[in-house]
Amino acid sequence: MKTVGFLVNPIAGMGGRVGLKGTDGMLEEARRRGATPVTPQRAARFFDSLDRDVAAQARWLTCGGLMGADIMKDAGFEYDTVYAPKGGSSGADTRHACELFLERGCDLIVFCGGDGTARDVNAVVGRSVPILGIPSGVKMLSGVFAINPSAGAELLELCIAGSAETQEAEVVDLDEEEYRHDRFSFKVFGTALTLFEGNYVQSSKMLIRGAHEDDIKDDIARTVIEDMDDGTLYLLGPGSTVRSIAERLGIDNTLLGIDAVKGKELVGRDLNEERILELIEGEQTVMLILSPIGAQGFVIGRGNLQISPAVLERIGIGNILIVSTPAKLKTIRHLLVDTGDANLDKKFMEKRYLPVIIGYRTSTLKNIGIQNL
Repeated sequence: MKTVGFLVNPIAGMGGRVGLKGTDGMLEEARRRGATPVTPQRAARFFDSLDRDVAAQARWLTCGGLMGADIMKDAGFEYDTVYAPKGGSSGADTRHACELFLERGCDLIVFCGGDGTARDVNAVVGRSVPILGIPSGVKMLSGVFAINPSAGAELLELCIAGSAETQEAEVVDLDEEEYRHDRFSFKVFGTALTLFEGNYVQSSKMLIRGAHEDDIKDDIARTVIEDMDDGTLYLLGPGSTVRSIAERLGIDNTLLGIDAVKGKELVGRDLNEERILELIEGEQTVMLILSPIGAQGFVIGRGNLQISPAVLERIGIGNILIVSTPAKLKTIRHLLVDTGDANLDKKFMEKRYLPVIIGYRTSTLKNIGIQNL
């Protein structure tokens, strides 16, 4: 019988929808802006997707309260509590819990959080046992995360059944203070073992650079701008490919945030979910322009949590425009979405393909991953 350790970072991802680009060191500000916990519903979706008969074949260890036991109890799973945090939880609590998991002979540690949580888990575990992240943070650039909670459940079922493969993956994190100042600086903090099945696990982020990349981005920008309608509100997502559109418009946008343009003028900068919903209220047409993360393929659910299910429902899947250079697109197996809403994810999967502008008046179709989820 396999032993699975399960823990939750209760504050992971809280800064995303309120535009903080992370929660590390910013919990009180996130709460002041009205942020609410997101990990409980992500963890609940993981357990809802888990086959109970298969899960019952494993022994479960977890932490007290919001760090795991509350969620497992609500889901109706049996477990042993090996650690109880005093008051709130911190990175130190995560590390201590992992030490106890290892002492109790865990074969796998499943955690619900973001890159910061992955760092804390990896700092203790190293490559001694596999770790699997249920994505609940803001960025999640590391390669130890499942595509979404349902995919995480599928992977765990394979592991319990003894048919899951493992591979080494990078544990990566951004400097969140730099990130909040619109500077992208990330570092590889270590390597970990993780469960692997190509359709269910994300890669770590890759930066794509090439001699002609800037020219191609400019061609993409020309195409988008030539087709812009002055009566339409455009939301510009993060990334350098989308930034090329703003640069050609002469707009000082945020490289790593969400901005709004109408009539080729900036009407909103570094927006959070609430402000986006206010802006799109009453608009006849809203277009969302996004670029996938290199190697991972995510267009929604990583680094742009301001684009919430409520925002996506208002915009409509048909009004999403993807832009990417061919070099980046070659690193991507599928376009991936993790909206946080299972029904909305299903609508994307049913669509199957999204058009991608890859040059001047040049487009291609790219498939959306995990068609069976």
